[in-house]
Amino acid sequence: MDIKLIKQVVDLMKRSDISEFEFEEDGFKLRLSSQSAQAPQVVQAAPAPQAPAPAAPPAGTAATPEPAKSAAEEKGISYIKSPMVGTFYRASSPESPAFVDAGDKVTADSVVCIIEAMKVMNEIQAELGGTIVEVLAENGEAVEYGQPLFKVKTA
Repeated sequence: MDIKLIKQVVDLMKRSDISEFEFEEDGFKLRLSSQSAQAPQVVQAAPAPQAPAPAAPPAGTAATPEPAKSAAEEKGISYIKSPMVGTFYRASSPESPAFVDAGDKVTADSVVCIIEAMKVMNEIQAELGGTIVEVLAENGEAVEYGQPLFKVKTA
């Protein structure tokens, strides 16, 4: 990637509400992230942040714990996660059928969705084989880097 292009992306981030940008091409991976009022900074790719612990219920209400998922339930389950920040689309156009639905089998090179980032439509591949169990994102929804998009049964 050309340094001039990187500078243009940084300038665009300064002038807009874009807080993160990720690009990958031919083994080259670039991830830019900006803090609220600071200039964008080049950072290393990191795993998605952990969700904060749920708040304690108000006094006087009984807490009903959710049943914990056993290891057996999650065995053989993987997730296709968003490789970038953008807008999630299940199909190539509003008139087209979805790339995949629950119950569909996918291979590593199967296109499962499109993520629009900076007016560029990026086809996202499954990168694993299995059966789609659940679609976790809504069509047209903004997605974050590392956000699970599809639940896949791999075993």
